[in-house]
Amino acid sequence: MPSRKTNWRQFYDRKNVQSILMSRLRNFPIGRNAKKSDRVELGHHHDLKDLKNAIKKQEERVKSSVCSIVFCATAVKTLALVVFYYVFSIGLTFYNQHMFQHGHLALSTTMCHLVFKFVLAAFIRHLLEWKTSEPRVTLTWVVYIKRVALAGCVSSLDIGLSNWSFEMITVSLYTMSKSTAVIFILFFSLFFKLEKFRWSLVLVVVFIFLGLFLFTYHSTQFNLQGFILVMSASMLSGLRWTLAQIVLQKHEIGLHNPVDMMYHIQPWMMLSLLPLSAGIELQAISTTDQYFRFSQWSVLFTTVGYVLLGAMLGFMLEFSEFLLLSHTSSLTMSIAGIFKEICILGLAILINHDKINWINGLGLVVCLAGITVHVISKAVVTKEETSGRVVDVSVESLKMLKRNGAAHEESDSDEVDLFRIDRDR
Repeated sequence: MPSRKTNWRQFYDRKNVQSILMSRLRNFPIGRNAKKSDRVELGHHHDLKDLKNAIKKQEERVKSSVCSIVFCATAVKTLALVVFYYVFSIGLTFYNQHMFQHGHLALSTTMCHLVFKFVLAAFIRHLLEWKTSEPRVTLTWVVYIKRVALAGCVSSLDIGLSNWSFEMITVSLYTMSKSTAVIFILFFSLFFKLEKFRWSLVLVVVFIFLGLFLFTYHSTQFNLQGFILVMSASMLSGLRWTLAQIVLQKHEIGLHNPVDMMYHIQPWMMLSLLPLSAGIELQAISTTDQYFRFSQWSVLFTTVGYVLLGAMLGFMLEFSEFLLLSHTSSLTMSIAGIFKEICILGLAILINHDKINWINGLGLVVCLAGITVHVISKAVVTKEETSGRVVDVSVESLKMLKRNGAAHEESDSDEVDLFRIDRDR
């Protein structure tokens, strides 16, 4: 057990466990000066299978020595992060529905949100530079245009069309329609070769499309124009997250921090949404009593307050997504997304009195089943790929132990990678 001064996070860290095991392996005598009995004992460990079994047994001993409060604390932290994410995600959904259902200039309001998030991200970057005395990442114009421009333009259209659709459709129809973004993410991931084709993907697509068809079948609150807008936004959302994945995986770009990512991507989002917002809503925003033709300052301040509230919700949503992903895994994020959609649909029925018949309810179940199949399939494939990488690294590490008749002790990167945080979560 760790001492009282030892942080339990450091004690349970996988890399610390890995270092303990490797230090024990180094105690095996290797070389000409070893005793004959010791050589025989070591010879049994030359076999990769025996080595892995020995390490596995030691791993179980170390895990069993950790107090159960560690696991309880991890579970509580994960639950708190999920709830934190739910508050802003669900809150922003109902905010948009309340704000835009009466035609409150969705595109112009979204434009204000983008400006606010850019200013706030720039302010936070300056604070971090002042605190750490280290400059934040700044992209060159070539990289900025080549890597970020397309992702920013697609993101703005996704958000703008999504908010615009709230003027015509209900929260339940919006939620179900946006869930089809999984299909478009799969399609664009296959197109950009980020994902390998599997027959289970066909099953996922069939389930989600069938569920969406049943959910909209004979719906009394169906609006064709709003449905087209939200489905277009769903397609753009699939392209958006695929491009964002490409940007984030380019380590040389350095946009791993959400504040840096928002700071660099917001200008492109504003630039692409500005013509659409000005062309459709410029006259309306200039003549409405709530904006430029206001008669009382209180009305203007109230409207500006509502707009800033939505901008803050959007900023905190992106921040909560980053916290959840950085402390858990994409699998946890996907599972949390399924339950989030169920919560939104339940609240839409209770609060907004959205009407759903039994056929629409069946479509909801089928659609969520398709998303669940995708999450499980993705988890299984990820685990298999990770296991393959661990075996490869183990073979190289075994060769390293045999090298020159002595254990190699240059760096931690040469040690056996049997414990992976992204795999074991």
